[in-house]
Amino acid sequence: MEESGIKKQNWDVRETELFLEILKDLDMKKCLDGRKVRNNKLFKVAHRRMMAAGYHRSVDQLKFRWKLLKSAYYKCKRESDSPAATKMQGWLRYEKAMVAIMESRHPLVGSGVHSDRTDEQTEDSDGEASMLPWPQPCPDNSTHNLELIVKLDPDMDSQLKTGFIGAWNMAFGITKGMLSGNVLPSNIKVSAPSSRNLGRFQELGVAVTHSNTEVVCDSDLLFITVKPHLVPRVLSQISPHITDRHIVVSVAAGVTIATLEELLPENSIVIRLMPNLPCVVQEGALLFARGSHAKPEDGALLRSLLHCCGLVEEGPEAWIDIHTGLSGSGVAFVYLFAEALAEGAVKMGMPSALAHSIASQTVLGAGRLLRDSGRHPAQLRSEVCTPGGTTIYGLHTLEQGGVRASTMSAVESATERARELGRMSAAGSAK
Repeated sequence: MEESGIKKQNWDVRETELFLEILKDLDMKKCLDGRKVRNNKLFKVAHRRMMAAGYHRSVDQLKFRWKLLKSAYYKCKRESDSPAATKMQGWLRYEKAMVAIMESRHPLVGSGVHSDRTDEQTEDSDGEASMLPWPQPCPDNSTHNLELIVKLDPDMDSQLKTGFIGAWNMAFGITKGMLSGNVLPSNIKVSAPSSRNLGRFQELGVAVTHSNTEVVCDSDLLFITVKPHLVPRVLSQISPHITDRHIVVSVAAGVTIATLEELLPENSIVIRLMPNLPCVVQEGALLFARGSHAKPEDGALLRSLLHCCGLVEEGPEAWIDIHTGLSGSGVAFVYLFAEALAEGAVKMGMPSALAHSIASQTVLGAGRLLRDSGRHPAQLRSEVCTPGGTTIYGLHTLEQGGVRASTMSAVESATERARELGRMSAAGSAK
């Protein structure tokens, strides 16, 4: 068990077994309608019992765990005679409890097993293949398409498959951040029309291709990392291949969730994300907003995958363009200031290499102290200033130059440009 107030990243065997025992005790079978769970109160009761046992999970985490175990159950049921079924060693320890919960229920309709992307009337639904309003042309691959979408614990073989359409800096930064966590290079694939930016991904052990369709069909989580004006064209190309298993994450500046949902099949799961370049060194600042069909567990999944990239926060979509100006573009503003610091030192006689090294360390140290102390910048600034000292003279010069107003105007301009790009993208998609 975990200590009170401490959350674990992975579920261990004892926790999962307790969770299933609770569901069995609560007679989960009475709450099943086919493959859907109609009674949300059951998970609230299970949540209280898990908390009493010392396991601190949210209701959404319990529901998401149940859906994944259900997926494993249906997978093994369909593939009982195939080699793929023997790979799921992590699942076998839970099979008896799941069979006790799931057996004697309604038979599967067709052979497809899908997540709860198309049923908005239930708290937890795994809609049938016949309900899908769009085609599924991707080839059936028993080693991928029928896998669980996340690695539940160290013994589960199935892992989330992540794809990137576009190989620009944002894609590379997110990829490096994910690889610094538990994501394996073999679970990532990147596409781009040319090979110019693909080499650095290959150096990380990531598979690359020139086919966007290949990436879509091999992915569960799909990042759209192309330039904003290319988004309508790309989504039009891949839309026939998007199914209810996909979570589509766009990092295109200014492209709204409404535009993305209009260009994708009905009920598609869409998340709009704005990262920044320091994701490359796991010090990024990322903000995301969920689309109308994305559920809290979809956001939780994205957050868990990206947590190694840096700070990951969720907010309303209206904040995304502001975040673009503040942090996406703000990185360049900080670089400009660091460059100016170094050039000031060079002007006063310091060697350039040393000046730039000290400037970068100054920015790093100041930022870390600001973040870790939790104090307002003005408080820290005032502590550096002494009456009649060097710092207050320097700050006076900066204020005379309008550095504060110029910085605020820079964030405003970048934000407005992001909004303008969004309007242009929406107008382009409407044509």
